[in-house]
Amino acid sequence: MSKISIIGVGDVGASLAYTTQLSGSATEILLVDANRERAEGHALDMNHGLFFTAPTKIRAGDLADCGGSDLIIITAGARQKENETRLELTKRNVAIVRSITNDLKGYLDHTKILVITNPVDVMTRVVLEASGLPFNRVFGSGTVLDSARFRYEISHRCEVDPRNVHAYVIGEHGDSEVFLWSRVRIAGVELEWFCPQCGKKCNIEDRDSIEHAVRQSAYHLIEAKGYTNYGVSLAARRIIGAVARNESSVLTVSVFLDGEYGLRDVCLSVPCVLNSTGVYRVIEAPLAEEERERLFYSAGVIRSAGKGL
Repeated sequence: MSKISIIGVGDVGASLAYTTQLSGSATEILLVDANRERAEGHALDMNHGLFFTAPTKIRAGDLADCGGSDLIIITAGARQKENETRLELTKRNVAIVRSITNDLKGYLDHTKILVITNPVDVMTRVVLEASGLPFNRVFGSGTVLDSARFRYEISHRCEVDPRNVHAYVIGEHGDSEVFLWSRVRIAGVELEWFCPQCGKKCNIEDRDSIEHAVRQSAYHLIEAKGYTNYGVSLAARRIIGAVARNESSVLTVSVFLDGEYGLRDVCLSVPCVLNSTGVYRVIEAPLAEEERERLFYSAGVIRSAGKGL
């Protein structure tokens, strides 16, 4: 039995509800939105498709109905505007997310909370503090999507399946994110061994181009279609699956650090083992000195964004 509650069923929340239904990860999906009619419409539309999916109880409800959830997902918040950074969203979304969390306090029980609202690192900290839950039960979608974009860009240039690329983005889900080139592996092979075999003769400019493409992805999508929804909903579905199926999968979620990587009192993305308890443990990987410096800088950016909120 797995109950998943999604708070906020706009473009991201609705896409996530649909991908969750398709995945079969939940036996019950609750949709909560400030616009109750919209939530009911999405629920009815999804129910009409139950003939084609695994049996799932799908309904609209209120925050009080989130009681008994195995996982609560918060996507509610203001939409990122064209040319607006995720961190500029902070003040607009803190009040929304804090209010939701305060109203949820009496219904948290054994639940975990996945935060998707941007800027996700700051919002994860807001939810953690407002909920009073243990560190391992509150985490953000973080750089799971950024890492997937990183793998896509590498795979596209190297002409290999993205599933054969191991590459991580850590730090802020935003402009200061850190690309761990020192940890990239293609079919288990380090880049210094793979690249001479590839024949593409990539150089530092190619790496810069890949980083730029990943960093600009969201801005490009917002300019092109007004919002992002498919990639982030699939990334969230991957996180849901790791928790719902007790997979112990390694994903770069945003989590509160208490000494890991030499950082304290900040939420940011690092590789974590996710299972039915939430964040089971943080994996500390050796970093190149430049990567470590960039991670500390990224932590400073997040702290500055959350200061005084």
